Amino acid sequence: MKLRSSFVCQQCGYDTPQWYGKCPNCGEWNSLVETVKEDARLGTHVSAHDRTNSVKPQRLVDIRHIEKNRCKSGYGEFDRVMGGGVVPGSVTLLAGDPGIGKSTLVLHILASIGGLYVSGEESAEQVKLRAKRLGINGENIEMLAETNAEAIVGVIREKQEKINLVIVDSIQTVSSSDLDGMPGAVGQIRHSTELLIAAAKSQGTPIFIIGHVTKEGMIAGPKVLEHMVDTVLYLEGERFANARILRTLKNRFGAVEEVGIFEMAENGLKEVTNPSALFLQDRVKNVPGSVVTVIVEGSRPLLVEIQALVVPSQLAMPRRVGNGIDYGRLQLLVAILQKRLSIPLGTFDVFVNVSGGLTIEEPAADLAVAMAILSSFKNKPLDPATAVFGEVGLLGEVRRVAGEERRIKEAKRLGFTTVVSPQATRNLQQAGKLL
Repeated sequence: MKLRSSFVCQQCGYDTPQWYGKCPNCGEWNSLVETVKEDARLGTHVSAHDRTNSVKPQRLVDIRHIEKNRCKSGYGEFDRVMGGGVVPGSVTLLAGDPGIGKSTLVLHILASIGGLYVSGEESAEQVKLRAKRLGINGENIEMLAETNAEAIVGVIREKQEKINLVIVDSIQTVSSSDLDGMPGAVGQIRHSTELLIAAAKSQGTPIFIIGHVTKEGMIAGPKVLEHMVDTVLYLEGERFANARILRTLKNRFGAVEEVGIFEMAENGLKEVTNPSALFLQDRVKNVPGSVVTVIVEGSRPLLVEIQALVVPSQLAMPRRVGNGIDYGRLQLLVAILQKRLSIPLGTFDVFVNVSGGLTIEEPAADLAVAMAILSSFKNKPLDPATAVFGEVGLLGEVRRVAGEERRIKEAKRLGFTTVVSPQATRNLQQAGKLL
């Protein structure tokens, strides 16, 4: 059966054999997506009556429960993110920046579980060289250097014994001979993924697909790719820093709030059981502009250092630079400090950095960022045994955040005797008196 593709507008459904940047029907930009279609002239028609007779419903109570059959990866941090382990027949998409450690992570997991490594970007000899560097002998790993989707699925289906795990590195190099177009095209990625998902579900074999990211940090390929798979993981971190954070963007078999913390060493990724110690290991005490805050990633509190530098500006418009925090949030906090505490930051450059390469998204770090800026401006260090957290409102008030008791308990466990939190500090004026 021959397949053909056409471009369908995701807004109005307009169908055309040619790609346009702008839909000719509704005028929407970048909405035409290549879609695979069967050629009715060459295909075989299956009547609705035959299709109905072949479908048999099942009672939910009679369906086999697969939760207890999760496969452990040997990495507690990875299993935490996956919801307890790898589910049989599941398809997981792993994405991340180039060189961040995606292939290294899956090779470690495959060495623990055993299975098939399908390489489309590297030769078998190159993968062997990387495995040797990581200290992996590969006795339970089979290599397949192949980019044809039908050939990969054929190997999975023809295996006499069940494969524990299949790694496809990467989906952008895989293409189907049934569809025109170069590897990496929207239609090729979507159709190849459909074939892999069908093989995973029918054989009960879990498949990990490695995906590229665009320069904007989005997963390359059609957005529907993320909806097709069961789990979407994202490995992030500064390329020149040691910390690596594995996040869940989607998980049909577990929570999406959990994160895994890894450290990049010479012989590969190592899981970090005490992330707070990793992020605070290079901390310099009794220096103005340094404040430790407590954030919550998933169900686990982490202590990280916020660094701020406030210097007189030589520009007409002072700079606001934030690394690891949202730029808009930084602008907001600077404006609140100027208004509520009468701090003349309008002629100063403000630089804020989250140490360790971590990116903070929750507002619980607001108070720590404000205190770090205030500490640098006044050139007065905060007591090194003090941890700070809390959300700052536009009126200068300190608002409550989730998990306050867990944050306080974790800070005291690591030796911080004073915790500035919304429980005792109601506004920025009270917090500023600590300096």
